[in-house]
Amino acid sequence: MNIARIFAHRVELPLVEGSYKWSGGKSVTVFDSTIIGVETACGLVGYGEVCPLGPFYLPAYAEGVRAGLRELAPHLIGFDPRELAKLNHRMDAALKGHPYVKSGIDIACWDLLGKATGLPVCVLMGGRFGDNIRLYRAISQLSPAEMAKNVQGYREQGYTRFQLKVGGDPDTDIERIHAVRAMLAPTDRLVADANTGWTQHEAMRVVRGVRDVDVYIEQPCLTYEECLAVRRNTTHPFVLDENIDSLDMLLRGKADLAMDVVNLKISKLGGLTKTRQARDLCVAMGIAMTLEDSWGGDITTAAIAHLAHSTPEEFRFTSTDFNSYVTVSTATGAPRRENGFMTTTNAPGLGITPRMDVLGKRLVDIA
Repeated sequence: MNIARIFAHRVELPLVEGSYKWSGGKSVTVFDSTIIGVETACGLVGYGEVCPLGPFYLPAYAEGVRAGLRELAPHLIGFDPRELAKLNHRMDAALKGHPYVKSGIDIACWDLLGKATGLPVCVLMGGRFGDNIRLYRAISQLSPAEMAKNVQGYREQGYTRFQLKVGGDPDTDIERIHAVRAMLAPTDRLVADANTGWTQHEAMRVVRGVRDVDVYIEQPCLTYEECLAVRRNTTHPFVLDENIDSLDMLLRGKADLAMDVVNLKISKLGGLTKTRQARDLCVAMGIAMTLEDSWGGDITTAAIAHLAHSTPEEFRFTSTDFNSYVTVSTATGAPRRENGFMTTTNAPGLGITPRMDVLGKRLVDIA
């Protein structure tokens, strides 16, 4: 089985809520997603997806995915997509860095491996743990009252994990955290996610202002060193996200006791193969994880679900169902939220079938 063609479609994903806002005044109304197909000589096709959170969040942007594919794809024609370690080695040799470009190809090859073997990706990645996956809901940055109201609405839909977008004015953020925590049950989990938005002194002000509140603090500052300084001055459970972009950083964080939870984003690390490496290392080191990606639709949600389902439950802090945030469905068979949880099917591969009428024409087609 050899790769004969790699192609890609562009799909716009408008948001159900109209817009998504986070630290530094950043916002998005329509996500630009790339659906990648890897086709073999025997006609089997696997699919992946890459959807950066705009060009101002991580070192990734939507048009960069497609430009990178045009550069990388010719080097992969003729390779066996089932040999995932070899394929990733080839991608890293052909294109230095740019892990987000490689992510969609890697996901598509996992989908192909599942279709070729008749097994779901989660089984191939280690086995299915548990019956379902607990989800969190990201709460767009608004006034304290509006955020509390939105959280209440999502609680009524079954969510018990909430990621509150803060990273703005420290005094307002303290109000946001207090307002939301006041209307949650003791068993609910609240994460105050600054997305690198505070300076160190602002972060110190916030953790002091919520010192008696049951809340996790996530990625308060831009640099690892700043986050570590805040971590060492608070008793709140601590989450790192943007700084954890490699196994080296994961090991450094463990050595420094810098976090209690890490967020592993599939495209940030370069695909399911490398995210599984990080996941298995976290399990070995006893670190809980949020298993997710930067953004996406049905195919990204399916990839997240398979990664999460193949992770021991005690290490799964939470995951997310990005396809419930957007108004466009790009594939059938993707996981759907039910009372704050999702689950994968037992269908081969990712278990999805793209809606070709939604995907439209190919913008990249390398054979």
